[in-house]
Amino acid sequence: MTTALQTIAFDADDTLWHNERFYQLTQDRFRSLLAAHCDAPDLDRRLLEAERRNIGHYGFGVKGFVLSMIETAVEVTEGRVPGHVIAELLEAGREMLDHPVELLPHAADTVAALSASHHIVLITKGDLLHQERKLAQSGLGAHFSRVEIVSDKRPATYTRIFATTPGGAEGAMMVGNSMKSDVRPAIEAGAWGVFVPHDLAWDLEHAEAPEAPRYREVADLGALPDLVAALG
Repeated sequence: MTTALQTIAFDADDTLWHNERFYQLTQDRFRSLLAAHCDAPDLDRRLLEAERRNIGHYGFGVKGFVLSMIETAVEVTEGRVPGHVIAELLEAGREMLDHPVELLPHAADTVAALSASHHIVLITKGDLLHQERKLAQSGLGAHFSRVEIVSDKRPATYTRIFATTPGGAEGAMMVGNSMKSDVRPAIEAGAWGVFVPHDLAWDLEHAEAPEAPRYREVADLGALPDLVAALG
């Protein structure tokens, strides 16, 4: 007998509220600051390489992004990056950390509706203080029975979390905008994986859709309650 769906877990950034748009705006600013030293495509490539190298050291989030921009600025200027450029990058990072939370369409109504019938969990990665601040500002916190701010999202992450939620992994669903972090590893852990596309995506989060019976896709969060009801 199949276990009924009892737990619904949500990703946060670019699933419940906007996030990537602020990274892209800051990266535009970064290109302008370094335009005299490096053309935009090469600068983007070198920044992405720095981010990939540094994830294991700094983790995900604004702070690691800012440190990777500073490292890239030092590299492309061969150590001659002006002090005002470093100052502006640090200020850009502070602005990102302080930016008000902007919920995505249907996020508030959907989380509230599903919390009346299911065990609702937030599973997000990134800087602990920043993610806690965003959750507090979102107004959604009261709907979550559990909040997990993790360093990365792998199958073992979901196995650990769903082992102690109602219904276990078989009775759980992970909802998010990242195939790589939200959908594929949750399915590998035995849960449902629901992809909610977002117009903007970080290059390091790209992955192909899985060919799996527990994979679903919805156009936006407004369609999620009907999907949950259909899976029953």
